[in-house]
Amino acid sequence: MSELPTELIALSTEQQAVVALSRQFAKEEIRPRARAVDEADTQTPWGLWRKAAEIGITGFMLPQEYGGGGFTDVFTQCLVQEELCVGDLGIGNLLCSNGFFADPVMALGSEEQKRTWLTPLAKPDSPMTSLATTEPGAGSDAASMTTTATRTQSGYLLNGQKAWISNAGEAEQYVAFAKTDSSLRSRGVSAFLFHRDNPGVSFGEPMRKMGQRAIVCREVFFTDALIPASDRLGEEGQGFVGLMRTFDISRVVLGAAATGVARAAYEYALDYARTRVQFGKPIIEHQAVAFRLADMRTRIEQARLMTWRAARRLDAGLGATAEAAMAKLTASETAAYCTWAAVQTLGGWGYSREYPVEQWTRDARLEEIEEGTSDIMRLIIARSL
Repeated sequence: MSELPTELIALSTEQQAVVALSRQFAKEEIRPRARAVDEADTQTPWGLWRKAAEIGITGFMLPQEYGGGGFTDVFTQCLVQEELCVGDLGIGNLLCSNGFFADPVMALGSEEQKRTWLTPLAKPDSPMTSLATTEPGAGSDAASMTTTATRTQSGYLLNGQKAWISNAGEAEQYVAFAKTDSSLRSRGVSAFLFHRDNPGVSFGEPMRKMGQRAIVCREVFFTDALIPASDRLGEEGQGFVGLMRTFDISRVVLGAAATGVARAAYEYALDYARTRVQFGKPIIEHQAVAFRLADMRTRIEQARLMTWRAARRLDAGLGATAEAAMAKLTASETAAYCTWAAVQTLGGWGYSREYPVEQWTRDARLEEIEEGTSDIMRLIIARSL
């Protein structure tokens, strides 16, 4: 696996250590098991989760005061995400999913909520978590969600349905977003914490997916699900602000994930091109192949640098909604191109399930959809002009 270009941003000793740990785990634990996880389809790879939790990977992004690794900056999270996703995109996204849960808790939660809900995630037996936002009729337009939260003397009654929820049914802890005032659109969205066994919460069957099968997705149903008022995150109506902040971070981190699978495809194709002989010479000496590899390398560098810039803006407290969208758009389309280009480089073998580039091509397509489609990313960028 190639080295990260750090001549512009020198890494601290601690960052170097966590990157090295993530790279080793990707090489020795993730990559050898990735095909079996893909074939298992709708089964969470709990063995990998537990190994990652034991060495601190699933909680590295949590604050030290709650027992985490203390790498709360988005830049370091991107470094780790890229390395893990070089091993496997779906598994890498799974192992860092607790960070997506933690973002709205950190943004909106009280000190008591942070200690109650985040501290368990830093332990060697860390539970899995989930963020429930998407609905059958509300994907990228989160303000149009129809799940409601009605205030009662005992708390809030949630009613509605969420779809395509990562880790649903597998996770122990959840953040869900619902309308406490449907007349206010985004200003009526609130956020709620709950556990898997909360009365009134149920789950659908695992959804069969094209790729990234390490992450089990299900529908989540709320039927008069009572959530105590103490488990509301922030004030009523603050949920959408917290969600948008979460989206800015998650889109940048997913940009790093997409860069990781693009890098995996490039490295695999490069090694193949150096050893595969056609017409009497290695195929890397054929101009068409060399130019394709050059395009792959160039696009990966572009994606990584745009992702890093968006991460650094977030860490500096600057607005980065457009930059996050640009990073995700560029990186996700780079992943789609590079995985396809790897299949092209391997020819017929690239189409075979005996080689990982076939799976990576399927996995990469989700990066152009989740946390906002490429069309939505372009719309966000256009609105910033």
